[in-house]
Amino acid sequence: IQGGAESRVTSLVWVPNGAGGRLLSSSVDGSVAEWDLFHLQQKTVLDTVGVPVWQMAMEPTDDQLISGNKSSGCAANGHANHNGSTDSELSYVDDGQSSDDEDDSAKTSSSYRVNEFPRLALACDDGSVRLYNVPESGPLTYYRSLPRVSGRVLSVTWSNNAKFIFSGSSDGLIRCWDSTIFHEKYRITAGLGGAGSGSEFCIWSLLFLRCGTLVSGDSSGSVQFWDNRHGTLLQAHTYHKGDVNALATVPSQNRVFSAGSDGQVILYKASKDEFSAHNEKVAEEQMHKWVYVGYVRAHSHDVRALTMAVPICKEDAVPEEKVVKARRKDEFSYRKWAHLGVPMLISGGDDTKLFAYSAREFTLYSPHNFCPAPQRPLINLARDCTVNGDSVMLVQSVNCLDVLLVSVKNKLTPSTSSGGDATIRQVIHLKSKGSRKIIASAVSTNGMLFAYSDCVKPCLFALRHKGGKKFSLDKIELPKGISCSQSMMFTDDSSSLVLSCNDGKIYVVDIASRKISNIFRPTSKIDGTKTSKEPPVTKMFVSADGQWVAAANCFGDVYIFNLEVQR
Repeated sequence: IQGGAESRVTSLVWVPNGAGGRLLSSSVDGSVAEWDLFHLQQKTVLDTVGVPVWQMAMEPTDDQLISGNKSSGCAANGHANHNGSTDSELSYVDDGQSSDDEDDSAKTSSSYRVNEFPRLALACDDGSVRLYNVPESGPLTYYRSLPRVSGRVLSVTWSNNAKFIFSGSSDGLIRCWDSTIFHEKYRITAGLGGAGSGSEFCIWSLLFLRCGTLVSGDSSGSVQFWDNRHGTLLQAHTYHKGDVNALATVPSQNRVFSAGSDGQVILYKASKDEFSAHNEKVAEEQMHKWVYVGYVRAHSHDVRALTMAVPICKEDAVPEEKVVKARRKDEFSYRKWAHLGVPMLISGGDDTKLFAYSAREFTLYSPHNFCPAPQRPLINLARDCTVNGDSVMLVQSVNCLDVLLVSVKNKLTPSTSSGGDATIRQVIHLKSKGSRKIIASAVSTNGMLFAYSDCVKPCLFALRHKGGKKFSLDKIELPKGISCSQSMMFTDDSSSLVLSCNDGKIYVVDIASRKISNIFRPTSKIDGTKTSKEPPVTKMFVSADGQWVAAANCFGDVYIFNLEVQR
């Protein structure tokens, strides 16, 4: 889903309300956007607050607290845990019970919810935490703001019962706020004695556990565990060599993962403290010691984000394979541990990679590098076109297109390399209107037509060769009513442009008449009934003879159309 060209996403939250929930993102421009996963569109639900928003946190709901109970049989992502696996083999903490003297924030109740709609907390650059109501649809509505503090607020999280809000700032302080009276209850000096770099000591990440422990990650590389009742330090680990950017926990909340700018993802596990276990005056969260288990360094750059998911909701039986004796030790494959109901840690980094880890056997299996492939091709070569013996190439950038002529000194077959003897000359440089981000582009087989689509509408152009090195560009008006296109291509004879648009339809435009010659409406059957409500097609391919078109949407549905009979 394409976003704004000048915007930078700082955090994501999932709002579990309505029919399917809402995905929201914050930005450095101070706005909050919603991402429509069906129509593949972004829309602003909160105009800029005037300062960057660094992090967001959703108020816990009753359903989340119930599903968080280990004995409920619920798993993440709204999928039932049919195989009964609740991560109990890793449980060192009784997640479903609390001691009598434990603070209310560790109990699984949401009695401190004071509003009809869940509230979204925004950590803002001006030192304030702003609260907004999140309805089932439509824009966010302002609720109120917590008192402004010194420094920038960089992280925010809620207690399990929504009574308290915890914020971390650039002055090295963690503050606990009462969400009912909006007063500061206490503050923690997390940077005391730390090795932070520069004048700021930044609290980049906060995580509240069901047992009542607050976890923080900061710019000194420390991961610290705090008693949420009094703000006292329970334990600290300094295994990171740089900023700790993200924290995550398993569904049973007895394991904590941290990720940092050193590329490491580190696991900490809760274990019983025998001395404290015999002391009746010690609270339950203090009876557990967080032990460093190990690390995995899969990323080559900073790790920016961590999340816990149970993504596999259906699993087909795999036929048994014959065991072949290996001469050397092979790495365990992704299929060894990725199964139905198994929690999976996912990390994302500045190296643009996503890795999945086994949350149960974190150090046993190698992480799985998965990519949302296939990526859109940014370079297209006109198959049957030469201009004075040179090939025509279309190159797509963020907000512009370049038409290039590729000249090869020694004429080679398509299967051979030019060996550096190719020269490239730019003949056309075209910027999108308003510098809007380009979603898709295509060039015809004869090289004389090319098209692109931004987030508003598609555009079609004709390339005219005036002889020698002179070229001109003519814009061809497309029929009205065609919205932005997720994918486009020309037919084999360059007579028509095929566009898949956000309304779920596929338009075939006759270039000579500049009219829509046909509209394909992808349909699928659900429980034997045809439905016309389909997500937009994101990929299209045409057969070599130009007769068939294969189209696929973002949910993996594939449609086949016949251009000859137009159906």
